[in-house]
Amino acid sequence: MASVIVEVNDLHKKYGDFHAVQGISFAIQEGEVFGLLGPNGAGKSTTISMLTGLFPPTSGSIRVGSYDAVKQTDQVKKIIGVVPQDIALYAPLSARANLRFFGEMFGLSGKELNARVDSVLEIVAMHERANDAVSTFSGGMKRRINLAVGLINNPRMLFLDEPTVGVDPQSRNHIFESVERLNRENGMTLLYTTHYMEEAERLCHRVAIIDGGKIIAIDTPRNLIGMLGGGILQIGMAEAVEELRAAVAALPTVQSAAYMTQKTGESQTARVVMKIETRQANAALLEVINFFNDRGVNMLSLETLEPNLESVFLHLTGKSLRS
Repeated sequence: MASVIVEVNDLHKKYGDFHAVQGISFAIQEGEVFGLLGPNGAGKSTTISMLTGLFPPTSGSIRVGSYDAVKQTDQVKKIIGVVPQDIALYAPLSARANLRFFGEMFGLSGKELNARVDSVLEIVAMHERANDAVSTFSGGMKRRINLAVGLINNPRMLFLDEPTVGVDPQSRNHIFESVERLNRENGMTLLYTTHYMEEAERLCHRVAIIDGGKIIAIDTPRNLIGMLGGGILQIGMAEAVEELRAAVAALPTVQSAAYMTQKTGESQTARVVMKIETRQANAALLEVINFFNDRGVNMLSLETLEPNLESVFLHLTGKSLRS
């Protein structure tokens, strides 16, 4: 049985009256890719900052490896790597010079440093551009060198905070392949934050869904998606009529029906949406359309959401993952 490498208990972070992280608890097994999934502002980056010793929690405890991450920050930093959301590189320097600089900060030198630089450049597929200035790189290439910096000390545990934001498809795929290889071949443990559900579905063994500073679900992607069965129908309505909702909820193919308010467009105009959960999406779609047609009720919009982590998040919170 794998040992626990990260253990978080009742973690809180407050900034004045703002409660950014509200009592979250979870554990990560050694060798696991653990996803922290949520929209911007959910508390993902704040959580990583506390776990990596950037700043202390308001309350709660964190253990990384065998160390107390609040009291033994220096020891924790020796066994972890961090890939921040913002690019942390010196643009005038070459990729190789950046990696040597950060390697020296970890006490590497001589042949050991050279070998480590070559190794991480190979992992992120940037050997051919190693001697070029970072200022000449695309956003995706900078992200890949950012990842290489996080690997320079050969960490047991790697924290990646939205590492694919704003990158081109080729670099994004390189990052995915690097993450998979590090976990598969090196047995590296990774905590991966993202608000792109397809990334979590591809890379993560388990995910925690966080919203408003609280973890609202933790499980494997397959088990979370299995909560929804057939999927969700969303129907835009002119108004919320309770009698209509109750009648839809009673249909044989429908599990539940509820009204929610969504904001759309740049003006953030509110609209009424009936959210219908079903285990038989195609059958329910036909039944619901016929039901509305028979009663002469206009549908302003109709959307079918296949079961995935995006629809799980909608189910749990009533809002889009990328809102």
